[in-house]
Amino acid sequence: MRRLLVLAALAVAVAGCGGSDEHLFTLAKTRDCIAGKGARIGGRLDFIASTATGGAFQARLGSNTVTAVFGQTQEDARQIELAYTRAAGKNIGIGDVLARRLNVVLLWREHPSDEQLGTVADCLK
Repeated sequence: MRRLLVLAALAVAVAGCGGSDEHLFTLAKTRDCIAGKGARIGGRLDFIASTATGGAFQARLGSNTVTAVFGQTQEDARQIELAYTRAAGKNIGIGDVLARRLNVVLLWREHPSDEQLGTVADCLK
């Protein structure tokens, strides 16, 4: 139950609240923040991530991996999210591992733990 509440809270946080592109996230600051929390940075990027307008990186958090994909604008991030949604197989619960906040899209390898969610959420404030 606690995990469900944390996921719901993160979903609300990553949904963003609209607004301008003034306070967008940058790849360098986000990557450095996550690395500073003990994540290992690096790994092969999928096609969508490798073509993102704002760049992308992978971070290993414990036994899980998150790909952070950046758009230069919020609209870019919406298009990235749509691309992942369209590319997902019908038997993939993409909503459980995909989230967007402002100009960054997060794609987890598997359902993240509360700690993993918190680590990334702390760097996207």
